[in-house]
Amino acid sequence: MLAITSLLNAQNADRINRLIQNLETEFGLDDVQATPDPHITYQLAGVRKRSALRQVLREVARHTQPFVAHTSGLGVFPGPNPVIYIPVLRSDALNQLHHRILRATAPLCLRTDKFSGPDCWLPHISLALHDTTPELLGPVMQYLNQHTFNLKLAITNLAILREEEELYVPEKIYAFEGHQHAPALPLFETAK
Repeated sequence: MLAITSLLNAQNADRINRLIQNLETEFGLDDVQATPDPHITYQLAGVRKRSALRQVLREVARHTQPFVAHTSGLGVFPGPNPVIYIPVLRSDALNQLHHRILRATAPLCLRTDKFSGPDCWLPHISLALHDTTPELLGPVMQYLNQHTFNLKLAITNLAILREEEELYVPEKIYAFEGHQHAPALPLFETAK
């Protein structure tokens, strides 16, 4: 399966990676580091032809202007290995991009995950997954509660992440090209 994502810019990625490193130091949680580039996932998909996927995503990026997305708070997907994440608030721009990606990739997908659909999709930035336990959840959340998670993120690209050995690495990144006639967006800003 491939992941269709937007990678965070360097400043936001550094901030998230510092938090992830702190979770490893404090609690031994490091499985999320299998994807070293913090990102927002739009879709997990198995595809027939990667070249066709690259072509349709290039077209989506070519016609997309950068926009700002906001995060707020923390979230947990419960289970034997709870996932701890920063929710990305759904907006018109984010929903429209997600819809365009799903529509463009639908003819190419052999399978997708059930959480990529528009009714179930919850955009987020993962902080811990796979190696968490319910017993660790309380202390980890107490630790994370010392930080704020109200961020403004400049969404400026689409990226395909593929599995390589034990890591998920960018296969291809497409910068949004619709920005040529739009005002510049700040790369990083903490919301007030």
